[in-house]
Amino acid sequence: MNAIEGIVQAVLYEGYMLYPYRPSSVKNRQRWTFGSVYPRAWADWSGSDASMMQTECVIQGDDETRVTVRPCFLHLIERDVRELSEPASAWTGLDEGSSRSVASLEVGGRRFDAWQEAGEQHVEVPVLKLGELCIAGLRLPFSLAGSRAVEPLAETDGRVRGALVRTRAAIVGRVECCATRIDERTFRLTVRIVNVTPVDEPQRLNRDAASSFALLSCHAVLAVEGAAFVSSIEPPDELAEAVAGCTNISLWPVLVGSGERHDTMLAAPIILYDYPQVAPESAGDLFDATEIDEILTLRILTMTDAEKREMAAGDERSRALLERTENLTASDLQRLHGTLREVRAGSGQGWPDVSEETGEAPEDMAPWAELDAKPRLSCVNVDGVALQVGARVVLHPHARADIFDLALRDQIATIESIERDFEDHVHVAVTIDSDPGRDFGLARMPGHRFFFAPDEIEPLREEGAS
Repeated sequence: MNAIEGIVQAVLYEGYMLYPYRPSSVKNRQRWTFGSVYPRAWADWSGSDASMMQTECVIQGDDETRVTVRPCFLHLIERDVRELSEPASAWTGLDEGSSRSVASLEVGGRRFDAWQEAGEQHVEVPVLKLGELCIAGLRLPFSLAGSRAVEPLAETDGRVRGALVRTRAAIVGRVECCATRIDERTFRLTVRIVNVTPVDEPQRLNRDAASSFALLSCHAVLAVEGAAFVSSIEPPDELAEAVAGCTNISLWPVLVGSGERHDTMLAAPIILYDYPQVAPESAGDLFDATEIDEILTLRILTMTDAEKREMAAGDERSRALLERTENLTASDLQRLHGTLREVRAGSGQGWPDVSEETGEAPEDMAPWAELDAKPRLSCVNVDGVALQVGARVVLHPHARADIFDLALRDQIATIESIERDFEDHVHVAVTIDSDPGRDFGLARMPGHRFFFAPDEIEPLREEGAS
């Protein structure tokens, strides 16, 4: 997968399923919040959902410039779980009369839940020329047929216990493309994606049911040959007015690919900057691209067995995410932690030049220098005992304790460092002796290293000590 496709996939599945990655979680009960294009009848009745999205961007080229438009979206798949009244020795098809719909079914050591899956869809749009689009725009209808597929669920001995029934609704839409000439070498490209699926009595549908007829996570990839897109974020001064005249509805176009390329744009349903990237340290999609991979990964690893079973029962994507996370090595986890990158340079004026090292700390860093200049603490006195780094203690959190602190109550820990803040308050950093990831705490990784006040720790009285 190249850099562009990596970003497209990340946008396509953004919010597909969120931590804690279980269907029963409140945040996963209402999905499809990005880039949803609903049928016109439903959108008009609901008053809050869109039936059309539009992107406009500026191109520098000529009449012969070839333009490629590739709309992409997810098509909802309703997955129903059916349990047979009596197990069958062989699969002969699903009889609705001898089965019932259930929320969950255990078969062959696996759990299967009723859920909403999604399939990727791409609309094939012919290659266009800017000159032709200026004369006559394109209105390209497309349709997706409804479908129903049945997958039997059998025990290891071959007895069929039930089935998964996957249903897709038919969808009808339209892609509209046109261009406007701004000057001899400058054009404004307009692309609209419209949902014209007929829906009878939309008032009888809730939003979840209407999503079956929607284009979900809809976006478009735009490409040109022998021409260049103009950044919508930082256009050259001479083209700023042309860019400001663009109207984008539910989409935001950004340049994608390497920083030297201007031939591809992603019109995304979420606000991005030019040349967004997937972090090379990321082990795979977590469906929450603005969250921190390390935090989500550690959270998944701390789930209970029951929670992991429910996560695996969601669908193949959540199951693959769980398996991938559980198979990460210590080296993989270390790569997620502590990576530093330079901040991207902007084109604005007035930023200080910090490229040269003068050997002198800036004045606004003086407080840090003052703190570092203070004598290091070699020990902390608790109950008349001088505790040093390496001493073992019992934790008794109480001051403004959160749920994590309370979970550590009465745990045995080892002092890793003794720190002092700007107000001369002392904080004792510890690692938990029973933590399987204690080595990460010694490497100062979050989630395995905790701070407590001196009055929240007690010296450990070793067995046999007088």
